[in-house]
Amino acid sequence: MFTYETADQKEVRRFRIAQFNGRMATVKAGESTVTGFVRSVLEQESSIPPRWTITIIPNAPKEEIKPLRPISRARPFSEDYF
Repeated sequence: MFTYETADQKEVRRFRIAQFNGRMATVKAGESTVTGFVRSVLEQESSIPPRWTITIIPNAPKEEIKPLRPISRARPFSEDYF
């Protein structure tokens, strides 16, 4: 799990919407980027200005899809007549 803390209300709203809709969210913290499902958005009530702690369950990066067979090098039939 990845824990992220922010005071940006727009960013918190984006995470809450992603959590509600079951979509993945992406966070860029420093040089690392984490993409995953939002598990929780918790407000720290004792802090001024308000701060939130967001917990994200990261997903493994998808592997590049390789074609099943090589692409045909044959010319299309219509090129024979032009």
